[in-house]
Amino acid sequence: MTNLLASVASTDVLLTKEEVLNDYRIACESREVSYIGRQDVFRGRAKFGVFGDGKELAQIAMSKVFRMGDFRSGYYRDQTFLAAVGGLTWQQFFAQLYAHTDTAHDPFTGGRSMNAHYGNKLLDEKGEWLDQTQMYNTICDVSSTAGQMPRAIGLAYASKLFRENPALHQFTKFSKKGNEVCFTTIGDASTSQGMFFESINAAGVLQIPIIFSVWDDGYGISVPIKYQTTKSSISEALAGFQRKENSNGIEIIVARAWNYVELIDAYQKAALYARDQHVPVLVHVVEVTQPQGHSTSGSHERYKSKERLKFEQEFDCNTLFKKWILENGYATTEEISEIEANAKDVAKKSRNAAWSAYRDSLKPEYDSALAILKKATTESKNAKAISNIREGLEKTENAARRDVIAAVKKAIRTMRFEENTAKKELSKWLNDVAPENYKRFNSHLLSEFPSSPMFVKSVAPQYTEESQFVDGREIINTYFDKLLERDPRVFAIGEDVGKIGDVNQGFAGLQEKYGEIRVTDAGIRETTIIGQGIGAAMRGLRPIVEIQYFDYIYYALATLTDDLASLRYRTVGQQKAPLIVRTRGHRLEGIWHSGSPMSAMLGSLRGMHVLVPRNFVQAAGFYNTILKGDDPALIIECLNGYRIKEKLPTNLDEICLPLGVPEVLKQGTDLTIVTYGSMCRIVMEAAQQLEEVGINVEVIDVQSLLPFDVHHSITESIKKTNRVIFADEDVPGGASAFMMQEVVDKQGAYRWLDSAPKAVSAQAHRPAYASDGDYFSKPNAETIFDAAYEIMHEAKPTLFPKLY
Repeated sequence: MTNLLASVASTDVLLTKEEVLNDYRIACESREVSYIGRQDVFRGRAKFGVFGDGKELAQIAMSKVFRMGDFRSGYYRDQTFLAAVGGLTWQQFFAQLYAHTDTAHDPFTGGRSMNAHYGNKLLDEKGEWLDQTQMYNTICDVSSTAGQMPRAIGLAYASKLFRENPALHQFTKFSKKGNEVCFTTIGDASTSQGMFFESINAAGVLQIPIIFSVWDDGYGISVPIKYQTTKSSISEALAGFQRKENSNGIEIIVARAWNYVELIDAYQKAALYARDQHVPVLVHVVEVTQPQGHSTSGSHERYKSKERLKFEQEFDCNTLFKKWILENGYATTEEISEIEANAKDVAKKSRNAAWSAYRDSLKPEYDSALAILKKATTESKNAKAISNIREGLEKTENAARRDVIAAVKKAIRTMRFEENTAKKELSKWLNDVAPENYKRFNSHLLSEFPSSPMFVKSVAPQYTEESQFVDGREIINTYFDKLLERDPRVFAIGEDVGKIGDVNQGFAGLQEKYGEIRVTDAGIRETTIIGQGIGAAMRGLRPIVEIQYFDYIYYALATLTDDLASLRYRTVGQQKAPLIVRTRGHRLEGIWHSGSPMSAMLGSLRGMHVLVPRNFVQAAGFYNTILKGDDPALIIECLNGYRIKEKLPTNLDEICLPLGVPEVLKQGTDLTIVTYGSMCRIVMEAAQQLEEVGINVEVIDVQSLLPFDVHHSITESIKKTNRVIFADEDVPGGASAFMMQEVVDKQGAYRWLDSAPKAVSAQAHRPAYASDGDYFSKPNAETIFDAAYEIMHEAKPTLFPKLY
């Protein structure tokens, strides 16, 4: 271990007494709230707690170079940093610990995230962007280890775009010509994750203003660093990334967590590299201690040696900071004692105020429910049972809303055979509290502002006699050309997007026309490609990022679901990232290039729109709709449609396709077939074959899966045909099952069915290669024909005798 007194007594940094003592105050207060927070979890006031004790000094040093307009993409232990830049009060710290659902108390997540998940408000009450250059910006934290890394690349990459693209200088609410730095923080054990290494590599390649801070306390919960990191040191492991003359790379700086001067010097150097030169920096903060261990879920005494625990006591950053202050004459013992006493007082008062406010917020519902339950004991035939329910609620320590709801519902059940005033009042009480509880716990999955893409008006394609039929790839290429020309905020990145214009030529020639800064090749790194888009979208730009083939989306799925899809929800609508993820999928090349993992998307991407255009005129319409709105979307183009001819509209750049509105491709009377994407052509082929044997089917393209048929038009079709097939090329139980549930269950279409609804899907395995592999792996025209014919045979066996 490092010598206790090494290099702590002198400094080139000019520090005033006022600044030093203010830093010590923040460090002491932060430590005290960590202690009290842990106690409150054990007392049952909170469910779980993670705290930033041991990291106070490093975070104070980092805060000194954080400027308005900068961004933090962080780790859930950065409470000291947030307090130092004025982004967190200790009462707010406790309010989040207690899951206070009022954003006036927990302004970060409204009780939706566990404690230490912070973020500032980026949107006003109308959903419009606030001026980011006048704020200390924090993107709401995620708990998934290293999950904050990919979007940090995008936040820093946006600064590069704002600096290097003069057309963006007009957007002064988002950048001062790229002068902003992204500070991203992570625990040392989480650097074992692939997201971290991919982000380090991406930053080194891109040369962007980002500072990675690694808080190295030597453990990942109970697992020591020797099992986590090569050479037991992330800075040594990454030494090959060190920038050298005439090469890209990153700067690597190491500082000790207890050395105030060393830390300040480290962050000043890091900020100069990042802000001035757009050079990424790794600050490896070593010898970090954990006074309370990893979290409230266990004790670190179980896995740390006596020697390690002794070191953590001796090298506690607050203890050594205090020693340094006294030895260098910044304060007397009495002044230090006063700061420490005040810190304890501030922490206790903040806790008490937060707890009182939280309990007061529950009181109106609690008291009103108890009052009605009391009334029920005088009116009900089951007075004793109701009284027991009421007394049970009164005796529940720290009763939450769920306890009140459960008690009311039990009382109503108890009185199910009765008709009295109290029962009616309890039912009314439930109806009255439901909207508020929806707002508290279920709102803002998607945009609820006027800028939602759901409100974009439809604009139909227009054609003339001179309109030509061209390949689908020419349609989308023409569209992207017009889009890049009209909106400087739009840029595209992805594997092979730039030089060759993507593997299917959607961007062919556009890098040469608009420059590499607008149409950009990326390495094979799907996770940070998505991250580049998320971060840039959060800074007012409109990126289109490409996953080359739909099957490759699994590489980026954690970032899509943990960060992008949940962003608006977990910030109660206060942050957004209107990113477009473009990919191509469905049928063609085999196991890893023709999948349709739609069930994975439907299960993972609630909070995004999932759009499945059958052709490229539709695709252009969806791009326009999403770009006019403020939600993220996944747009899946048909892989086998780029060379199929389509008619080129005269208003291609104006078309807007409404979300959640199916299109009837063929009218019919006998049976409805619901499908999407490349399956539309197959179903239409089957429909023609069915027509030849006297079966008239109605074919519906749902066009978007999330949202799905918002006007229930599919049910209207079933009212006419009384039979339905849901067809897609996902695995069994996937998108076809999803569509069936949406229509038969949610829309109640079962009432009009004369035959059992049927789902036609692909085989359970991935598709085999080549034309026969496609034919035997996924539904084909014959599969659809046989499914429809079997339904009609059951209904009318005389007209449609058994075939096989």
